[in-house]
Amino acid sequence: QGHLVESGGGLVQPGESLRLSCQASGFTFRDFAIMWYRQAPGKQRELVAQITTINVVTTFLDSVKGRFTISRDNAKDTAYLQMNNLKPEDTALYFCNARHAIYEYWGQGTQVTVSS
Repeated sequence: QGHLVESGGGLVQPGESLRLSCQASGFTFRDFAIMWYRQAPGKQRELVAQITTINVVTTFLDSVKGRFTISRDNAKDTAYLQMNNLKPEDTALYFCNARHAIYEYWGQGTQVTVSS
């Protein structure tokens, strides 16, 4: 049974940075595409970025392009979301998702709050 654990969230001021981590276990991490999603209170979950098994990166949210970077380290079974120049509108619960064929795993999320 696959398992994902996110970490690295917290309370930061506007303009600061955070790096979220997504630690995988129980499955062959390198065979799975990884996505980061976020969900703000009262809003739908939205797809932030994706990295494929061959490190092709797609950032889906225009509002984070140039500020957020997704990456992965298959040797550590870990994916990352580097978030720079954070804004209050980035406040949300951030989730990672691993997907391959019919298999899909979700983490519990890590809270990011951007406030002065």
